[in-house]
Amino acid sequence: QVQLVESGGGLVQPGGSLRLSCQASGSIFGVNSMGWYRQAPGKQRELVAAVTGRGTKDFGRSVRGRVSVSRDNAKNTLSLQMTNLKLDDTAVYYCNVFWPKDNVQIWGQGTLVTVSS
Repeated sequence: QVQLVESGGGLVQPGGSLRLSCQASGSIFGVNSMGWYRQAPGKQRELVAAVTGRGTKDFGRSVRGRVSVSRDNAKNTLSLQMTNLKLDDTAVYYCNVFWPKDNVQIWGQGTLVTVSS
C-alpha cells in the first residue's frame, strides 16, 4: 500500500520562500498525476500544483507565477518551491497521487504552512 509523507512545512514570514517535499513509501505504478493541494481554515481544498508522469504541469490560479513543482519518478518524490509567500498562503498542504484511469487517489497527512510576521 502506497503512503505519502510530506515534510517542509513551518512558519514563514511574508515575502519568504518555502520548499515542501513528498515521499511515496512504495512504487507508484501506472499513469498518474502527483500534486500539491492546500486547505485553509473554513475554505475548500484547492490545487496548488500538479504534474503528470509525462511532466505536464498545472498550477492553481492564486499561486501561479510564485511556485514551481518537480517530480522524480525514479525516487517517487514530489517537491514544491514557493516564493513571495503571502498571508493567504497559510494552510495545510497535502500531497496527492491520482490515477485517472482507475479514479483512485491517495492523500498524505498534510503539513502546515503558516505565513506570519
